[in-house]
Amino acid sequence: MRRSLLALSLGMGFSIIASTASASHDWNNYHWARTTSSFNLATVDSVTATWQPMFNTSVSQWSSSAKLNLVASQGTETASARSACTPIAGKLRVCNYTYGQNGWSGLASINLDSRGHISQGTAKMNDSYSFTSNARYHVMCQEIGHVLGLDHTSTNGTSQNTCMDYSQSASSIAPNAHDYAELTSLYGHLDSYSSASSSMALSAQEIALSDGPMGRLEMAGGVPLGHLVKRERFAETYVAPDGKGGLWIHHITLAPEAENLDLIEE
Repeated sequence: MRRSLLALSLGMGFSIIASTASASHDWNNYHWARTTSSFNLATVDSVTATWQPMFNTSVSQWSSSAKLNLVASQGTETASARSACTPIAGKLRVCNYTYGQNGWSGLASINLDSRGHISQGTAKMNDSYSFTSNARYHVMCQEIGHVLGLDHTSTNGTSQNTCMDYSQSASSIAPNAHDYAELTSLYGHLDSYSSASSSMALSAQEIALSDGPMGRLEMAGGVPLGHLVKRERFAETYVAPDGKGGLWIHHITLAPEAENLDLIEE
């Protein structure tokens, strides 16, 4: 299964296994397709009041990039909708729910279309684990950053003064200048089509789909997490075909009690 998924990803012209981020920390060049030098990305708010300040702050912070602007719109906040957190084509959806003590505190999922561009994504925060206020800002900022196409600045737990590290430092709760520079590089070219929607309003069909029944907790993006392709001390990456010629890539931020402490740092 792993060989077939690897072959599929290589045939599509991109790699599913993210390298350790250092000076450059884009996530395998995953990015939204767009035809303008900067673009708006509709960002659906399906978080409860506890997470609202973190959502608002992260949307504002990431929108400080010269290349993109997150346009927030109110989504459905029922328990069933947040549990499923059904992705919406062309949009980023952010949810929180008690997804269970399944080992992850944050989960970023991106759907790559047949041409390798992000076509939809979700960022989930798992209320089954406890968070300090700083930890909430950190994980919210980080999961959204992943859906924009960023990886981590380091994988050893040290503070890089950005939410894209794995530190619990108070200075690791927001993007830094290097993150914005990485987005400028990642989105420094134009594509032949756009995979991102800037539409703020949800259609009746999107609302109906997004407020679906409670899904299986091991599901993400409407499909099983798939095959584990990368394991680090603080994170794991899974891949699954989407049945339409593309892939779902799931990046899990492990809860502290589930960290792979026995792994040798890369």
